[in-house]
Amino acid sequence: PVKKIRVFDFDDTLAQTKSKVFYTMPDGKKGSLTAEAFAERGTEMLEQGAEFDFSDFDKVVKGKKGPLFEVAQTIAAKRGTEDLFVLTARGPNAAIAIKEFLDGIGLNIPIENITGLGDSSPLAKSGWIVDKAAEGYNDFYFADDHLKNVEAVQRALDALPIKGKTQQAKVKF
Repeated sequence: PVKKIRVFDFDDTLAQTKSKVFYTMPDGKKGSLTAEAFAERGTEMLEQGAEFDFSDFDKVVKGKKGPLFEVAQTIAAKRGTEDLFVLTARGPNAAIAIKEFLDGIGLNIPIENITGLGDSSPLAKSGWIVDKAAEGYNDFYFADDHLKNVEAVQRALDALPIKGKTQQAKVKF
């Protein structure tokens, strides 16, 4: 039987926020990254010894609807939210703030369906997808703003005997 799963990234996909990840490099240099910059550079910086502070990333700062919010809302209206998931590079502590934000704008995803990986690596997201296939999901839709995540998930879906579609979210200016 078909078991559908619909998975959306949070930042720059379901929502746009001003939340930041703070970092300290081994040489003492400090700074901050936007969600997009963390997705692009987080893994590389971690390999260089960066220490990350996700305290601001655990909140939804100045949030508004993202480019694929309406898609998720349409899916929720037609099928419910039982198999609708948020998969984010934010840490696990962000789930409560994400839930409150999404509830406030009309998308009521169960908190247990919001996963904060605390990892910006494309391998983390594709690994999560493979785990969901092992749970019996066999019809995937995955959306993320970061191209490397989309490509990694598509490679994982292509390697499995399941149906899967990926989409890159793009913000229109």
